Amino acid sequence: MAQDGAVTSTLNRLPALVPPPTELPPRVAALRAQVREFLAEERAAGAWTPRADVWLSGWDERFTKELGRRGWLGMTIPVEYGGHGATALDRYVVTEELLAAGAPVAAHWVADRQIGPTLLRFGTEEQRQRYLPRIAAGECYFGIGMSEPDAGSDLAAVRTKAVQVDGGWELTGTKVWTSGAHHAHAFFALARSAPREEENRHAGLSQFIVDLDSPGVQIRPIPLLTGAHHFNEVVFDRVFIPDSQVLGELGGGWAQVTGELAFERSGPERFLSTFPLLTAMLGELAGTSGTEREVGRIVARLWTLRRMSLAVAGSLESGEAPELAAAVVKDLGTRFENEIVDAARTLVAVPPDPGAESGFARLLADAVLHAPGFTLRGGTNEVLRGIVARGMGLR
Repeated sequence: MAQDGAVTSTLNRLPALVPPPTELPPRVAALRAQVREFLAEERAAGAWTPRADVWLSGWDERFTKELGRRGWLGMTIPVEYGGHGATALDRYVVTEELLAAGAPVAAHWVADRQIGPTLLRFGTEEQRQRYLPRIAAGECYFGIGMSEPDAGSDLAAVRTKAVQVDGGWELTGTKVWTSGAHHAHAFFALARSAPREEENRHAGLSQFIVDLDSPGVQIRPIPLLTGAHHFNEVVFDRVFIPDSQVLGELGGGWAQVTGELAFERSGPERFLSTFPLLTAMLGELAGTSGTEREVGRIVARLWTLRRMSLAVAGSLESGEAPELAAAVVKDLGTRFENEIVDAARTLVAVPPDPGAESGFARLLADAVLHAPGFTLRGGTNEVLRGIVARGMGLR
């Protein structure tokens, strides 16, 4: 009976993990139509070919600058910093359309998704003036300097050291799986600015803004098995970081990073990376029978995930940082993306073709090649479930 009571108590707390439902305001319909018209024009001109997982692999600086010119980057950044003062829901509509179309968004993705909001929350006035206008214009690209060779999802285990010197800090250590570092201008590096405390592993961590062309920074490619180059290892050899490039409070890095991860884990990219493949699959299945139940199950899950992600966007709009809800969206969303890949391979009799330039075979090949990383990047599902369990007081 006691065990039954514990289960009931846990189930009663589950709804609190996800914020209240959020409805898109009617005014965003016009914005959605504008984005769709622009994307259709780009497609018709052959400017790019839809691909799966474009927010990792679709690096196109021309496209990014065009989005900036149209006011679709830095949308939530205030006007005084070069942004457009729009809402998180306006931005959600734009990103949803870009991802659904398979457009090449990787160049600006990290800067627009999490760097801008984090600078607004924790950055100094000098830092905001330096980076935010260029982010909104699509002219400044950022990476993420969190993971290390022995500290992936367990960020509290980072070993990169920040040693205080005259006028600033020296960073020594290694970051890994840094998407786009070979193109990016800068990233936020999480480092130990004070010795690790066993009783509080999260203490003594700070964030630093590192310009990636600084002396002592080495960027080494980590090619995929396909030969594609998205990931990198970034090595610091006593890299000098001036005091003006410390982000937020010294020793406050853990709280800052967890707030940043709410933006990284909850967006529509966590369940729309394979949406172009889903669309192509539905086209291949048109007129066939016997697949209705499976397709209906997939579409229903997609709609549910979208509602959850929108709810988190609504919370972010209110100034909250719903880390637990974001972790749930990321866990469920990335598993869903793999289910789309499995369904496409099972239901459609067209094998993946890495040599194809476009169409279903190309999208399926991309998705198959990228699928192993869906549930790893941004925190493994196992770690995310641990975060949720701790947040609910279950461990």
